Amino acid sequence: MDRIGFGIEHPKIAVYVEHKPKIAGYIDFGIHRALEPGEIQWIGQEAGNGWRKQFNVFAKLLNALNHPAYTQHQLKPWQSYRDQHLLQATGKEAYLFSPPVLNEEPTIHLIAGRAYAKKLLEQQLVSLTLIWLDDEFAIDTEHRVIVCPFFDYRQLSNIKIERLCELIRTLY
Repeated sequence: MDRIGFGIEHPKIAVYVEHKPKIAGYIDFGIHRALEPGEIQWIGQEAGNGWRKQFNVFAKLLNALNHPAYTQHQLKPWQSYRDQHLLQATGKEAYLFSPPVLNEEPTIHLIAGRAYAKKLLEQQLVSLTLIWLDDEFAIDTEHRVIVCPFFDYRQLSNIKIERLCELIRTLY
């Protein structure tokens, strides 16, 4: 299955979301490619505040993670990483609109949203053995998959970002 989304081909962390940005050029987006400098800002302006928030939460997560793959880019403040590296050729991550491809050992897979994870399982688009830790977080250590809240400030607050970081660290 081909991946559809933004970021590099072999990411350290891949986030899976159900919907693409609803703007021309992205609605029928059927490829996987790194974003260009300034494209995240443009998507946020054109697709709305929700997309800006998703990218902000992703950058904050990577900053809080404090993983060696990201510290080389001097993440402080997180906005610098978002603007200069997030989902670009110099980044280490992907934001995907296609189901997870689980055959890549070094990738940690984050499925954003419990409802989306359940949909992927019900439609047999992914085969996982999830252990639900609570109503929002689940983990499959064999496949390096974590189900987490959607990347929005209300759903993935700073406290939940820290919890997600702890779970990610268990999969290194």
